[in-house]
Amino acid sequence: MTTLYFIRHGKTEWNQEGRFQGANGDSPLLPESYEQIKQLAHHLAPIPFKHAFSSPIKRAVDTAEATLAAMHQDVPLTLLPGLKEFGMGVWEGMRFEDVKRQYHDMHEAYRHQPDLFDADQVPGAESFEHVQERFVKDVKATVQQYGGPDVNLIYFSHGMALTAGMGALLQVPLSDVRKEGGLSNTSTSILETDDGEHYREVVRNDVSYLGGTQDETNTV
Repeated sequence: MTTLYFIRHGKTEWNQEGRFQGANGDSPLLPESYEQIKQLAHHLAPIPFKHAFSSPIKRAVDTAEATLAAMHQDVPLTLLPGLKEFGMGVWEGMRFEDVKRQYHDMHEAYRHQPDLFDADQVPGAESFEHVQERFVKDVKATVQQYGGPDVNLIYFSHGMALTAGMGALLQVPLSDVRKEGGLSNTSTSILETDDGEHYREVVRNDVSYLGGTQDETNTV
């Protein structure tokens, strides 16, 4: 059995400000995020990981590198383009409330009814289907290459990419992938597979190891 640990990156300045970041926007991790990354690393340190993977976007890479360093494990890290965040086109850098006002129907679809999200109505945006396709392709390739009995793999990615991508791995209908809500910064979700094709959820959005409380800016 291969166990896959999916980590959402630490909280950033734009997360704090309530801005969409997407695949082409980015902002630095907050100072407090590095403390939370240490808490994450302490939580994961007893688990031996064979390989680590990260989105190539800086906020995810910084989270991955800081986590692995604090775990004191010599784990190889590979960047995977399929783990990038949802490409959100003209929304990137915009505040949530401005997007909701200017693109009300598509914002509602993005947040609550992914099957109704029409990327053509958001210039430059990806579709949910494309995000899922690239995410699943890269994750399954890593499981095929590195997976096996009692193997643990760790992936560092982004809120919506993880929500959509893990939903696809679990064969959840697109209409339902947001029904359990979003994922918090520096959270851990865990899937298992015996054959690299069929996956089951073990843990979703665990933040029990983090100090303090989670507010709405922590979750996407």
